[in-house]
Amino acid sequence: MANGLFITFEGSEGCGKSTQIQLLHAHLEEAGARTLVVREPGGTSAGEEIRQLVLQHRKDDTPIAPECELLLFAASRAQLVREKIAPALSAGIHVIADRFYDSTTVYQGFGRGLDLRAIRQINDFAVGRTHPDLTFLLDLDPAEGHARAMQRSQGRLDRMESESMDFFEKVRAGYLRLAREEAPRFTVLDGSLPRERLAAEIWSAVQTKLASR
Repeated sequence: MANGLFITFEGSEGCGKSTQIQLLHAHLEEAGARTLVVREPGGTSAGEEIRQLVLQHRKDDTPIAPECELLLFAASRAQLVREKIAPALSAGIHVIADRFYDSTTVYQGFGRGLDLRAIRQINDFAVGRTHPDLTFLLDLDPAEGHARAMQRSQGRLDRMESESMDFFEKVRAGYLRLAREEAPRFTVLDGSLPRERLAAEIWSAVQTKLASR
């Protein structure tokens, strides 16, 4: 039995990942494929507890150190890979992830300024041999993304969404740099396009990838 395809979605806040993941999941299910959708941080009992810790505003406003944040995301990912992602792929199930280690490289590396070499080593340790086959980057102007996130959450942004515009400019630049460096894996799409057009381009790329295996 062939392994499932591991597809990840990346992008800054408000870029439309959740919508496109739902649409791709529906396309795969309609095509008769078994599919698992996961999110980061989260996806497991331990991961969801970590999600609450890293995304909720702290009552005492004590900041989480960037290094602590990095390791918490990696811990959630390590559990998700071993509990959900790797077993599913081995069983021939396609996995769609709302974020994976590229988010850590970009948010904690380019955004927070942590050492990129150290981040890659931590990422590699956390995921082992489980790496994405295909990554969709929904690129969007940070100001538009922030406006979308505000509308979606009715103004109640989480801790990461509440970062400065300068932070998200660095995040966007980091994503685009990663996409250039790992062009065979990345498909960069304009996040401002109508969702139906985006969905069609994503489905076409997935079909091409599946046909080439």
